[in-house]
Amino acid sequence: MTLSSAEKEMSGVLTFFQKEIRGFRTGKAHPALIETVTVEVYGTTMRLSDIASISVSDVRQLLISPYDAGTVSAISKGILAANLNLQPIVEGATVRINVPAPTEEYRREVVKQLKRKSEEAKVSIRNIRRTFNDRLKKDNNLTEDAVKGLEKKIQELTDKFCKQVEELTKQKEAELSSL
Repeated sequence: MTLSSAEKEMSGVLTFFQKEIRGFRTGKAHPALIETVTVEVYGTTMRLSDIASISVSDVRQLLISPYDAGTVSAISKGILAANLNLQPIVEGATVRINVPAPTEEYRREVVKQLKRKSEEAKVSIRNIRRTFNDRLKKDNNLTEDAVKGLEKKIQELTDKFCKQVEELTKQKEAELSSL
């Protein structure tokens, strides 16, 4: 129960939040849009990123190059089944995906999701603060002044990480509205 472990947990929440918002479709092609799509190949279900390389060939186009050319049709089916509103185009041994420009209604919906995820991340950070503060109060080896000092430092960490979540949210919101 140290400040570094509280910081590590809060950092984990921030990293998870970054991964979550990376997958939000902004209208620009980004491999994170489809990395986690599951594909039925070789009699099992695998992630797309495990069976193919995903690259950006244009601002609004993704290029998927399977490691095994025989999996092209399965990849196409997997992308359609993922219900991402993306249409795969099979071109020989590769798959292209044109990422459509988002509508205004879609942008508003994504901003709502973004704000909800942002608030969830901040609540998680605050829960970590509460957990560590409760542990401090139960620790009989610490003086009251030491507890107050550590609580203040934990609050500073909480503020720092909540501010980082807010900054990431603002950046993503600006990215969404600039298209």
